[in-house]
Amino acid sequence: MTMRQTFVDTVTAALDDDPRLAVVTADISAAAFAPARARHPHRVLNVGIREQAMVGVAGGLALTGMRPVVHSYTPFLVERPFEQIKLDLGHQDVGAVLVSIGGSYDDPVWGRTHQGPGDVALLDTLPGWTVHVPGHPDEVAALLPAALTGDDRVYLRLSTRQNSHAHPTTGGFTVVRAGGRGTVVAVGPVLDNVLAATADLDVTVLYASTVRPFDRHGLRAAGHTDVVLVESYLAGTSAHEVTAAFDDVGLRLRALGVRRDIEVRAYGTAEEHDAVHGLDPQGIAAAVREFIR
Repeated sequence: MTMRQTFVDTVTAALDDDPRLAVVTADISAAAFAPARARHPHRVLNVGIREQAMVGVAGGLALTGMRPVVHSYTPFLVERPFEQIKLDLGHQDVGAVLVSIGGSYDDPVWGRTHQGPGDVALLDTLPGWTVHVPGHPDEVAALLPAALTGDDRVYLRLSTRQNSHAHPTTGGFTVVRAGGRGTVVAVGPVLDNVLAATADLDVTVLYASTVRPFDRHGLRAAGHTDVVLVESYLAGTSAHEVTAAFDDVGLRLRALGVRRDIEVRAYGTAEEHDAVHGLDPQGIAAAVREFIR
């Protein structure tokens, strides 16, 4: 079971029970919702390759009191229609659930058009967004019910890559491993690489599937002011949140993620992109060792 299939199955079932729920797509995954569209033709809408219209339609549905779920590849969902996200949802103060797939570079075979490592940082410029970055299909299933029944603005960042085990989706950090020489924060599907990288290091590993709101208290409670932040999107996206958690004490921070200083123009595999960005176990291990040395 993949994260996307879990999402489709969960939303399809919810459509049968909640008349307020609607799905809006722009061709991506439209076929996956065909059974739901057959049962609810007025609430499962495909607008074609018109991503700005997709979000605009969602804003209109939300203004009527409905709960729209909007889905596409990351750059088509967040980057291309960002003005509509800002105005039709945010400025009008209405809610929706945006669900992306593809992450930063899950499918390099499609090239840069299907890559969106800046999505969380971009949404961070707007107030009032809850951001989930699950690392396992079971976490998707746990996070979706509250998102579907709520009224707020939620971004659910799905990936084709996943950790070997699911972890609690409490909204805060889970202590996966305790250590004495610093804290390594793993967000979503990078956890397995972080655990492999730090297997022989005396560090605490914290895991989060929700990054907005950011669990500042949980990070502080880990007891270390040496922090390595590992995110599967743009490096340093949550650095300001880490800094805010320690605003009254000294902090050493190393932020790992998709590098800001290069543009990768090769296709390759997702694992090869990890290596370029230092997000493979070897790259993470080298960065953490240097940091705590």
